[in-house]
Amino acid sequence: MKKLMIGAIAVVGLLSGPAMAADIAAGKAKAAVCAACHGADGIAVIPGYPNLKGQNEQYLVTSIKAYKNKERNGGLAAVMQAQASMLSDEDIANLAAYYASLK
Repeated sequence: MKKLMIGAIAVVGLLSGPAMAADIAAGKAKAAVCAACHGADGIAVIPGYPNLKGQNEQYLVTSIKAYKNKERNGGLAAVMQAQASMLSDEDIANLAAYYASLK
């Protein structure tokens, strides 16, 4: 029974994770355009802009997708909506993984 329970937990863990690991190097390359506002190292260069360095990966994915889907509005959301509209789901995952990896 104990082995069955451990096996079930392992299967659930594998199924709940992303189907494919994000590519941090690809995220770094894609982040070049983000650097103008969020800094080359993920520390914002413009007051009032968020730092992305070390941010929670899932939060970044959710936020970028919300901009892409025009679910986030106000402030400079139009800028982020335009940028996010050009990103694929894979690009978003890679960017999120990259910024989350920065410590």
